[in-house]
Amino acid sequence: MMRLIFITVLLSLPVFAQSLMEERIWKIAPRKKSIFLDSGIFHHNSQLRSGITAVRTSGTAVQGYERLVVDFDSTSIPKIYGHISVKDQKISVDFFNSSVNTGQPQLKNSKNIKSIDFINVDGKSVTMDISMNSKASFDVFYLENPGRLVIDIR
Repeated sequence: MMRLIFITVLLSLPVFAQSLMEERIWKIAPRKKSIFLDSGIFHHNSQLRSGITAVRTSGTAVQGYERLVVDFDSTSIPKIYGHISVKDQKISVDFFNSSVNTGQPQLKNSKNIKSIDFINVDGKSVTMDISMNSKASFDVFYLENPGRLVIDIR
């Protein structure tokens, strides 16, 4: 009986796991593409060590989107891995070889963003969770000199 329960639990584990085969995966570019996605995985490969110095938002009704910018103390951005979750209405970004050199960002009148939280994983990596007020789509890219990760939200 115990063996049957163990096998049943073992076979049901994939049901709860994230399926990377069902997600769109893209490498972010160093320029705006104006392609807004509402789900998927994005990444950027780098060997840089960076500190996050600021997180800021801006946007106007004319632009049609709200912009979130993460500033770094290096010339480019570090290695990142991000996931857009439609179900949880959030976007999570892992920054490798990074630290947070700023306090929690204070959001002022953001129409899309409910909260931004930083989680220091192991002293070498930081996760940024951005919770949304409602369903949203994202255009993610980066800029250099200085390094900035830009997330346009609509």
